[in-house]
Amino acid sequence: MKIVAFDQPEFAKEMNAVVHRLEMNFSTQDETVRTILDKVQKEGNAALLEFTRRFDRYEVALEDLRVSPEEIKSAYTKLSSEEVEALKQAAENIRVFHERQKPESWTIQSNGIKLGQKVSPLETAGIYVPGGKASYPSSVLMNAIPAKVAGVKKIVMCSPCPDGQMSSHALVAADLAGVDEIYKVGGAQAVAAMAFGNTIIPRVDTIVGPGNIYVALAKRMVFGIVGIDMVAGPSEILIVADAGARADYIAADLLSQAEHDEEAVPILVTPSKALAEAVLEELEVQKKQLKRQDIIEASLSNRCLLFVVETLGQAVEWANKIAPEHLELAIEDPEAWVDKINNAGAIFMGRYTPEAIGDYMAGPNHVLPTSGTARFSSPLGVYNFIKRTSLISYTQAALKESSKTAQLLANMEHLDGHANAVRIRTEDSISKK
Repeated sequence: MKIVAFDQPEFAKEMNAVVHRLEMNFSTQDETVRTILDKVQKEGNAALLEFTRRFDRYEVALEDLRVSPEEIKSAYTKLSSEEVEALKQAAENIRVFHERQKPESWTIQSNGIKLGQKVSPLETAGIYVPGGKASYPSSVLMNAIPAKVAGVKKIVMCSPCPDGQMSSHALVAADLAGVDEIYKVGGAQAVAAMAFGNTIIPRVDTIVGPGNIYVALAKRMVFGIVGIDMVAGPSEILIVADAGARADYIAADLLSQAEHDEEAVPILVTPSKALAEAVLEELEVQKKQLKRQDIIEASLSNRCLLFVVETLGQAVEWANKIAPEHLELAIEDPEAWVDKINNAGAIFMGRYTPEAIGDYMAGPNHVLPTSGTARFSSPLGVYNFIKRTSLISYTQAALKESSKTAQLLANMEHLDGHANAVRIRTEDSISKK
């Protein structure tokens, strides 16, 4: 946790280290994850039970891995009415936003040619919900509701249950979101089970949701067997702030990311050195008031940087290079700058829009591209749970019109079988044997 100004020798080095944070080293976990995937694929339920005993530290019978309807009913009794209503309100906001994302099938027709695109939901989707260091009912809602809106027929949820305990908040959220099957399985073994399907957990068409490095690496390894949303890195926030920003607000938002995990990345870029200095002081004060002291301290010590640049325009330029998961524009007129931002998972505009409101109930998805992948990736949404199929129809007359050009293109590639498939349909007389 330190201030780095544009006129310091280490500025470029520190800033470029943030820009190139994508280079994650998976080498120490690679062999472990491959072993888990291979064993679950080959041994199925036996391996699933073995890894559950080892990593989640509890003995469980195969039939007890799936959460029962009675457990879900019981979960409701452990929440206050206010908590249930809060989850319902968040679910409704998320549902309303994602309804706007639903694409439609379409066709165009002209001169005997009909072309189009058929939009279909995936049959099954697997959602992974972290459950080790904290309970994340918001992640349940954010992953399951877009799948439900898309029309996915079966939604399967896996979440780790250390010592056999699953979060009641997560269970209620899953019920509200329309999850069909819930399993008390986490880690790379859960990803393997959903990808290969030779266990009590059914095979799915895509796996979405964040997790630790083992989950991220497992998703990367099974991509191609199933779809995935992204390979998520540590949570991160970049705040672009002007001189008028309040230091206590900025510090609070940086800490909201730091408490996620030790690898979380909280960054401030501002043209105001006075603001950076005030934020540094606020971080020291506010961090002592929060519960997850060890996690916060590790993130601040290793990942938190406060950059001082010359102008607000430079701050925005650096924001585009960094391509953060969460970008806050804590400035006087964010509307004037938002069109200059090309690379960000989500943009939080103005002094009264903390990133935390987006985590829970604003409506847009909080599963966002990390580690600079916002340069080419988008937030999780309905489009992760649909597929597009092309539709093509020619009459014979239309095919004749295009026949010469199609055959010419096929012959350019020395594929005379392709040319023949067109030619044979356009001859006036075809010899029959």
